[in-house]
Amino acid sequence: MTGMYRQVGVETSVNTASPHQLIKLLLDGFFEAVTSARGAIRAKDVEKKTKAFQRAIGIIDEGLKASLDMKAGGELASNLSNLYAYISVRLTQANLRSDEAILDECITLMTPVREAWIAIADQADHTPVRGGLEIRA
Repeated sequence: MTGMYRQVGVETSVNTASPHQLIKLLLDGFFEAVTSARGAIRAKDVEKKTKAFQRAIGIIDEGLKASLDMKAGGELASNLSNLYAYISVRLTQANLRSDEAILDECITLMTPVREAWIAIADQADHTPVRGGLEIRA
């Protein structure tokens, strides 16, 4: 039952979130997935580990990387794209090796991105949206 309430809460958050908040939700989801992967590695739960890594990689590739506007974002978008590609590869390696040190590396690399995104929240909340996800790096 708790899972159902959580799912409804997530869907409500996504439906009412600003574009900036959507990226924050993706970042939060990434950190949650990595934490879940770490727990699954320690518990030697292969199924849970696989699902957690798939979720983390999906958030990076299909969420964060896909939301980049390479044309408008210039060098910053290019750098983030490269970072996300690297993290995706490292997460795959961490999954194959059940390597928590690689997870630590991914967390270390993503923490400044998350902190920067949180820091620009006030500015981003005042940016007009002209249809679709307009806040892009």
